[in-house]
Amino acid sequence: MTQAAHVRPYRPGDREALAEICIRTADNGGDSRHLYPDPELMPTLFAAPYAHLEPELTFVLDDGSGQAVGYILGTADTRQFVDAFRKIWLPQVTERFPEPDGTPSTFVEDMTALLHRPERMILPELDGHPAHLHIDLLPPWQRKGYGRELMGTFLDALHAKGVPAVHLSMLVANTPARAFYDRLGFHEIEVPDPGPLAYLGRSTEGCGGDRLGR
Repeated sequence: MTQAAHVRPYRPGDREALAEICIRTADNGGDSRHLYPDPELMPTLFAAPYAHLEPELTFVLDDGSGQAVGYILGTADTRQFVDAFRKIWLPQVTERFPEPDGTPSTFVEDMTALLHRPERMILPELDGHPAHLHIDLLPPWQRKGYGRELMGTFLDALHAKGVPAVHLSMLVANTPARAFYDRLGFHEIEVPDPGPLAYLGRSTEGCGGDRLGR
């Protein structure tokens, strides 16, 4: 008997599914495969390091058959994560994605350069929100309440660890995502020269179920 879709903790066997979800949502919410000669670049930046370094804060939406069709992942402490990213994660992926020489001149080089600059995640304006997250669902699973369920699970896990607040960054152009975060009680955090990004944050308190807001 097939189970209903549900949120569960990440398992090592979900690694390929996490990468696929990231790739298919990394172009401002759409499929990014046309942008990168090696599509694994985006999961190497935004998904795999979290599952590797902090698997206890990685949760997936299981479609009921064991297949992950969405995820939420992140870190409880951005500064510690950046240190682990440089010392533990980068040595594992540098051969596949070497740092570009000189100033990046293409979009792919720009994104590869980001991989080699994890310190970009540290902004003093975000210190009051020490955790951060990434959340993605495949299109057929969006706008059905599963994103709210994933967020509630992640925030509850942070709260249980004693983490007071969390932040995320998003492209300003992704207006559906911004509406989603607004409904869940996120507010904008002002940082200098954010470029195309907006930084949003919220407390981890009152985060279960319907308490996330509407």
